[in-house]
Amino acid sequence: MSTTRTIEVRQLARVEGDGGFSIRVRDGRVRDVKMNIFEPPRLFEAFVRGRHYAEVPDLTARICGICPLAHMLGASQAMEAGLGIPVSPAVRALRELVFLGEWIASHSLHIHLLHAPDFFGCDDVLALSRDHPEAVRRGIRLKQVGNDIVRRLGGREVHPVNLRIGGFYKMPSMSDIDALRQDLEWAREAARETVQWTADLTFPDFEQDYLFLALHDPEDYAVLSGRLLASTGEKMAIGDFETFMREEQVGHATALHGLSRQHGAYLVGPLARFNLNFSQLSPGARKAAESVGLTPPCGNPFKGIIIRSVEIMHACERALLLMDQYRRADPPGAETAPFSTTGCGCVEAPRGVCWHRYRLDERGNVADARIVPPTSQNLRSMEADLHAFADRHQDLKPDRLAWQCEQLVRSYDPCISCSSHRINLQTTRGT
Repeated sequence: MSTTRTIEVRQLARVEGDGGFSIRVRDGRVRDVKMNIFEPPRLFEAFVRGRHYAEVPDLTARICGICPLAHMLGASQAMEAGLGIPVSPAVRALRELVFLGEWIASHSLHIHLLHAPDFFGCDDVLALSRDHPEAVRRGIRLKQVGNDIVRRLGGREVHPVNLRIGGFYKMPSMSDIDALRQDLEWAREAARETVQWTADLTFPDFEQDYLFLALHDPEDYAVLSGRLLASTGEKMAIGDFETFMREEQVGHATALHGLSRQHGAYLVGPLARFNLNFSQLSPGARKAAESVGLTPPCGNPFKGIIIRSVEIMHACERALLLMDQYRRADPPGAETAPFSTTGCGCVEAPRGVCWHRYRLDERGNVADARIVPPTSQNLRSMEADLHAFADRHQDLKPDRLAWQCEQLVRSYDPCISCSSHRINLQTTRGT
């Protein structure tokens, strides 16, 4: 006699946005897995059409309140590439510095407030803080250090106002830069402690064979520049991304699924960056990872919490180096007359590759837009991971299995609001 049961989490906790998942098991085998993204689509690609190109970075920043700079800088790079707007080395360095602030804030939030409670059997960070108050305080202060970088250099913590296409409205003074140094030096050591703290956690035995994709730069741990690199060895220019991937619409999600045209599901984010760019990490971050036995290859998504800690340390060391090398750009930005063109931009958001493409008309207004955020690229891998994990752990009690599957999804730090692009449209033709 056939038996069927369903493991369902209707509303995921401790993620950004609204979503859930269902796993259907029949005769002891997982038969179907769905990541149910039911948050309404944001429609940013539609409402930027007709807007002047200079408005787009500020508009797309509103896609997300956690990583607004990722979208702002992705859109800016696309316009600069299409219009040939020069960006000085000083501007590029300052952009990286402020973006690293977003990395520190985002990773600290995810590690301490969203993901760590899972490892201690806690429902939320309030419960975690009762037994591990020092770790929680450290995480909150780390997040504040990141926020302070964005606020001081970008004008405010969320949706900063000092950045624009071609550069900045105002370059910070040396005193502005120096004011960040003491907190960043503290954050570097706090990140080192966080690497050790997270490495001491107990992780499920779950190694997956992923196709990784990340920005890659031979000299630096790529954040804002480089070429796209896949773990197959394939390299491509930013503008060739659409030859690598395609998007597929599914009935159970308001988000498109990103797929490699040749290989299907692929993974972006900290695990991909770590495996593809380990040798480009800052010396201290690389040493910290090696000290806890974390080196490539690593295919356990649960260990993303350690990798994010390593990336915080890298961000702190890199930020301090950029501060030592800081020079004010004069002028703070560049402009050009608009013309009909197409441009692409790509950055490494904390959650992975974030890609923008815009086609402009002769007046510089947006004729077409395409935005591919990290979470939509990871959705198919999330479903594959849930399928494999549930299949291997049929012996767990249903509530325990559901808990660990939730933890597995949270290990991706999915930004569901960023990924929601599709809308169902049904028409009825009258007689």
